[in-house]
Amino acid sequence: MAITTPSVSSGTSLPNAGSAAAPGTAPSSTPLPGSTGLITSAGIGSNLDVNKIVTALVNAKQAGPQAQITNQSTQTSATLAGLASLQSGLTSLQAALSALTQTGTFSSFNATLADATIGTTSTMSNAQAGNYTLDVTQLATAQKRSSTAYDQTATIGSGTLSIGVGANSFDLSVSATDTLSNIASNINSASGNPGVTATVVYGASGAQLLLSSSKTGVANGFTISASGDSSAGLGALASQLGTAGSNEAQDAKLSLDGIAITSASNSVSGAIDGVTINLAKTGSTQLTVSQDNSVATTAVQNFVSAYNSYVGTVGTLSSYDVASRSAGVLLGDTTLTSVQRQIAAVLGSRVAGNSIGSLAALGITRQADGTMALDGTKLASALGSNPGVVQNLFAGPHGYATRLTTTLTAFTSSTGVLATRQQSLNDSLTKLSTQQTQLNARMSVYQTQLLKQFTALDTLMSQLNNTSSYLTSALAGLEATYTKNSK
Repeated sequence: MAITTPSVSSGTSLPNAGSAAAPGTAPSSTPLPGSTGLITSAGIGSNLDVNKIVTALVNAKQAGPQAQITNQSTQTSATLAGLASLQSGLTSLQAALSALTQTGTFSSFNATLADATIGTTSTMSNAQAGNYTLDVTQLATAQKRSSTAYDQTATIGSGTLSIGVGANSFDLSVSATDTLSNIASNINSASGNPGVTATVVYGASGAQLLLSSSKTGVANGFTISASGDSSAGLGALASQLGTAGSNEAQDAKLSLDGIAITSASNSVSGAIDGVTINLAKTGSTQLTVSQDNSVATTAVQNFVSAYNSYVGTVGTLSSYDVASRSAGVLLGDTTLTSVQRQIAAVLGSRVAGNSIGSLAALGITRQADGTMALDGTKLASALGSNPGVVQNLFAGPHGYATRLTTTLTAFTSSTGVLATRQQSLNDSLTKLSTQQTQLNARMSVYQTQLLKQFTALDTLMSQLNNTSSYLTSALAGLEATYTKNSK
């Protein structure tokens, strides 16, 4: 860009900045009489605001490329944010669909006891609705036996104790210095212990060794004996603990509609399909097993809510405000359009071979604004009459949840459409950042060049001003001399 300055005398003009000396060098002119040499501050010699001029020139040169980088970065970042919002909405919809594809959602049951003090119940998906008379005559207990009282510091004797539970047993070596406390500790820490817990109870008569089965039921009762080479004291201890007492193992005994049942545990499973009864006391009561549709109802409601949230997200991303002329960040975006089209295709179709066939027949209808509305009465009726058909409508091979999950996965997976698109946009931002760095570097070099050119201009202007002052002074002197001589 050429820069010209006014002439300092008639018929004389200054060279423009483009004709200044090369960057880094000063003009190779010799100072005239009266010259003060090179100037040290840009603009002093030329009386120009050099910093302001250089800034304006740099800004003008940078404006075009900078606007392009800024606009592209802003648009790319906005698109990335829009895609992230879309992915969040689709992921939430997928999570809601997941519950609709699980078997337990539509095969949930409640089991209740009329007398809740007799116990509690839990159910699984293979339960069947029905009413039963439950009669509990005996609870399962764990075997417990205790020794006679010993002085707590007394030693028992040496030898080997053999302790067994069912077909499993282990041998415990007892030394002549072991007390009841030592024996209890060694039983509990034995690696081969099949299920016996030992403790020492310190009563009024002294210390007593108490052995307990870890589990209830006759099959989990223990046996104990001393080897033939054991001392008399250890043999006596084994005999005491090996003798049946008042706390022997027993199975739970109960009946359902008169059918006798025994169980080693008070948690009775398998007596009736899909129901576990946790017994707390003996007695009679009614057991009622009924279909629980609350889980399925909640899952369908959550699906409708997630879909409506997705519709709201898409509406914001693709919106256009006529008054403000502002558009959503994904208005016209091909990825968003593809998502909308594919989801609509799945939900707008029918499920072949299903007696309900459509969401509308189940009570889920589309509103004018694109959201869904759920008719709870229709849904409850369908679940009450045939929950299996409702399950198939969603979770069957051609069900809505099955197909829609497949559709959404193609967009939301780590290798899906959205991830690929986002990676591409992030790559673009990286390139734009590199372009910004390069532009800043070029503008820095350009600014340095301009400052050097204007420094050269200032130097020349200073020299010319000094020459002008010298000539003016010399001419004034000649004029004064001429005037004096003329008189």
